[in-house]
Amino acid sequence: MTRLTADFFQGNRERLAAKTGGLYVFSAYTKMQRTADEASFFEQEANFWYLTGIDAPDWQVIIDGTRGGKSWLVAPKVSASHELFDGSLSHEEAHKLSGIKDILSPDDADKLLRDLARHHSLVYALGDDPYAKYYDFSLNPAPKDVWRKLERIFREVQDARRDLAQLRAIKQPEEIAALKKAAKVTIDAFKSVKTKLPSLKHEYEVEAEFTYAFRKVGATGHAYDPIVAAGSHATTMHYSENSGPLKKNNLLLLDIGAKVDGYPADITRTYAVGTPTKRQKQLHTAVEAAQKEIIKLLAPGVSVQGYHEEVDRIMKEALQSLGLLSDPRDEQTYRRYFPHAISHGLGVDVHDSLGAPFEFKEGMVLTVEPGIYIPEEGIGVRIEDDILITATGHTNLTAALPTGL
Repeated sequence: MTRLTADFFQGNRERLAAKTGGLYVFSAYTKMQRTADEASFFEQEANFWYLTGIDAPDWQVIIDGTRGGKSWLVAPKVSASHELFDGSLSHEEAHKLSGIKDILSPDDADKLLRDLARHHSLVYALGDDPYAKYYDFSLNPAPKDVWRKLERIFREVQDARRDLAQLRAIKQPEEIAALKKAAKVTIDAFKSVKTKLPSLKHEYEVEAEFTYAFRKVGATGHAYDPIVAAGSHATTMHYSENSGPLKKNNLLLLDIGAKVDGYPADITRTYAVGTPTKRQKQLHTAVEAAQKEIIKLLAPGVSVQGYHEEVDRIMKEALQSLGLLSDPRDEQTYRRYFPHAISHGLGVDVHDSLGAPFEFKEGMVLTVEPGIYIPEEGIGVRIEDDILITATGHTNLTAALPTGL
């Protein structure tokens, strides 16, 4: 449950409404199937949570920008059977979380929307995810269902993703505080688990130690599926089986973050199990040095394009030092050993949009995560920290966790 107050969510709605003075309608996610008759663990649509603080399925919010962000919640219909077995969010609790007093039934909400359509020819909602073609999973249908309904009522529906991304990219003090809490919980867990590594025999034991460390202090749990990748498993970017053995003289890549007050940490460290080889030390040292150099680049006003150009220079030099790249113009080989992005935004979503900025701005939070992966040698190293852009430069929110082997 969030510890952010209703004032925070009310302020977010008001700032969104002020962008266009228009009408907005957003939906929570709906539950999705896990097994034959059981739903998967529910996680909320990030924009809906950012505007309401509600972490329950099938709710909706209507925001009228012409009235300073006047808002209505739409409560889902819940059968007596589902109420008995699963419970539901009460209207009183929804009001307490969001600060929205007016809570409508779906039928009353449809009447309201038809009335609002007399004054608004245009309505904003969540459009199609521009990256959906790259996913290997089905999208939650709730936002699309709302879009289609609005198309039947209003003359025009426009996508609000860009406006929301730009708002969410600049973190407010409450958000920074939550990110720092998540970072501390995660750092404490990393330090504890590292001391226990000599006694652990399998990846799943490591995962279990992190899960225990997060939950025992009241964190929601893992902010994303943890990566506990020993040896050659580290050369698979999103390895998540976490079931292999921890073999002596191998490296162990840990990409793990706690979720606290609705916000995540995202930290990666690569540790030695037993005594590292000379080659493993070379690889780790190269990545560690590259990360430090890249972090130094970050400051407000720095061009995003220029940042990525400098990252490419630094990473290519690292690969050359390891004998993996002879010609810096060889992009295919470069991307073979460093195949992922150097950074992503961090916020309500672990992979948060920064709103496609031309330059970094004060209040943005992003990861810096260089990695080098050598499948033919069965070695992968990644080091990742969470960086806040400040007025004068940057602050590493996860600097308290050493990066060494």
